[in-house]
Amino acid sequence: MESVQSIKQRFGIIGNSPSLNRAIEKAIQVAPTDISVLVTGESGVGKESIPKIIHQLSHRKHGKYIAVNCGAIPEGTIDSELFGHEKGAFTGATATRSGYFEVADGGTIFLDEVGELPLTTQVRLLRVLENGEFIKVGSSKVQKTNVRIVAATNVNMFEAIKKEKFREDLYYRLSTVDINLPPLRERQEDIHILFRKFASDFALKYKMPTIKLTDDAIQLLLKYRWSGNIRQLRNVAEQISVLEQNRTISAATLNSYLPSGSSNLPAVIKTTKSESDFSSEREILYKVLFDMKADLNDLKKLTMELMKAGNAKDVQKNNETLIQKIYGEDEDKAEFDEQIQDLEILSISDNASNTSQPDVENTKDKYHFAEEIEEEETLSLHDKELELIKKSLERHNGKRKLAAEELGISERTLYRKIKQFDL
Repeated sequence: MESVQSIKQRFGIIGNSPSLNRAIEKAIQVAPTDISVLVTGESGVGKESIPKIIHQLSHRKHGKYIAVNCGAIPEGTIDSELFGHEKGAFTGATATRSGYFEVADGGTIFLDEVGELPLTTQVRLLRVLENGEFIKVGSSKVQKTNVRIVAATNVNMFEAIKKEKFREDLYYRLSTVDINLPPLRERQEDIHILFRKFASDFALKYKMPTIKLTDDAIQLLLKYRWSGNIRQLRNVAEQISVLEQNRTISAATLNSYLPSGSSNLPAVIKTTKSESDFSSEREILYKVLFDMKADLNDLKKLTMELMKAGNAKDVQKNNETLIQKIYGEDEDKAEFDEQIQDLEILSISDNASNTSQPDVENTKDKYHFAEEIEEEETLSLHDKELELIKKSLERHNGKRKLAAEELGISERTLYRKIKQFDL
């Protein structure tokens, strides 16, 4: 069994924090087995290194290693990408295609951002984990595959399970062994070493002297939160290496490249609305619209009774609650009383002129208001949702990402709506 230090050198892993060493030890220990592994940690901590270690130290090292970013594949095509499809299975399927699980038979598949998988795909993946079987899209033939799955996510899986966005049984199948990579702020002793390594690499790449930090700059580097972890540290090192003429970097210079401008600021609270928040607001809007529809129906009924009744005052008394709800108090109520008197006069004159057969033109005039209410009643939630999506897409020149942010939904949900409405 290879040592932790030799693995670090082989895969270019820098750092010596106990939590990092423990994660590598666990990867070395589980590599010879076929146990499913779930790698967890914040975005930018280097989770992609663990599956490579596991694959290279396993008996599958001569087989294929395929890394799949589940969050980057549209929901409508991810089943086809993972499991393949038959010719004619859907529009555009002009030929039979092998999926990743068929191609990687005998090897390893790394499912990055596995928490983004749709629920329907999660069911298919669960079957692969349980008995190694899958079915291509558009096929009825069960196929076997011998693939080891290593998954990674930066999502809080227990929160996702609670919100019913991830299957609990799939989580426990994936996380037979859970390897957690610590964030950079918990590896303080590694931060300066990593920065020096990145600075040296970029100096070689761009053929220029290596940048060096002053003591106060090193202290600032160590105190900074690094919410983007190793990826953010690497980007800062590259920016300074390219832009700064003076190769000795002071704390003031370094601070100008740090987004928050201060190392001691608390974590930024996320204020953007999530898709679940938008769904709640949408449900409230739907309820308001349905209540409005019910009120319109009641108003139509009341109006018809007033126009047909011989004594409109009795109708007013019997429907006092509804009238207050629609017209309010005081001035609006007085206005309604005037309308009642007009309707009474109209009703009396109409009965006096013709008690047997009403005139067609007068009937049209009397029921004109009711017809307007009937037209308003055709309000369609589907049409409103379609109209909002169209307007947002037009406003952003068809850019789905910007439109999704404006609508308060995920880009994947917007993609599904576009497909649903055939936009």
